[in-house]
Amino acid sequence: MGRKRSLDNILSSEYVSISELVELSGARYSTIKYYTEEAMIPFEQEDTRLTRRYPRELALKRLEEIRVMKEEEGLTIKQIIEKLNGHGD
Repeated sequence: MGRKRSLDNILSSEYVSISELVELSGARYSTIKYYTEEAMIPFEQEDTRLTRRYPRELALKRLEEIRVMKEEEGLTIKQIIEKLNGHGD
């Protein structure tokens, strides 16, 4: 990847990289990667070889929703995925 963007640039961007999402959310890289692979976090990718781009506001909101369901509601990842897909309560 190119030069690291400043926090001001990241916060004003509509889309962010996974490393920028890590910086903004405080979540671990591996956690965000796993959530992405399980289709729990929205992203765009024009081709399989290109970097995934996350819609900043929506991805941060989704990470917070997952955190609440996991930590405060005590749901498992499987239950969270079902709830996010509209198959839960």
